[in-house]
Amino acid sequence: VQLQASGGGLVQPGGSLTLSCGVSGSIFRFTAWGWYRQAPGKQRELVADITSDRNTNYPDSVKGRFAISRDNAKRTVYLQMNSLKPEDTAVYYCNKRFSPFFTWGQGTLVTVSS
Repeated sequence: VQLQASGGGLVQPGGSLTLSCGVSGSIFRFTAWGWYRQAPGKQRELVADITSDRNTNYPDSVKGRFAISRDNAKRTVYLQMNSLKPEDTAVYYCNKRFSPFFTWGQGTLVTVSS
């Protein structure tokens, strides 16, 4: 399975971005997925997850600002990010919600700065 995240970039505080993660392989539909991020000098953290039944969960740090969704036909997971803050700056990755994880992709860099 290969994970390809895209859609990152430089955005001003208060702005929005939508990330996409394409997943190869046929296991997509039956798998819970997560978006993770890792800021410089910090551990990787989960910022959103979605079950196969499309139930979603968010930590308080992004709740109300981020929205995860999935398209089973396209085998793609999305992360809509609104009201971005400088502290959202990180490399964003997608992977399974629960271990064992697939090999991590390169991720996509999100920089929130004026």
